[in-house]
Amino acid sequence: MLNDVEAIYENGVFRPLTPVGLPEQEQVRLTVVLATESDWLDTEFVASCAAEADTLLTLDQIRASLAKIRGSMDDAIESDRGEH
Repeated sequence: MLNDVEAIYENGVFRPLTPVGLPEQEQVRLTVVLATESDWLDTEFVASCAAEADTLLTLDQIRASLAKIRGSMDDAIESDRGEH
């Protein structure tokens, strides 16, 4: 189960700011990220991109594809998308 929970750290203990819906004594794993560091990151979008990613592509294949683009990247994107 994955659940983002905002918490405050007080007296050596993480205290959730909202109910977490877990039974008492349930063991969990925490990843601590300061709220000010993550405010700019759209984690839902990042997760959706990760779910759609083609894990069979290598970095070298991507670099080779990008190297074939002539001119500016803006022009290539406009050409691919068409007029908006």
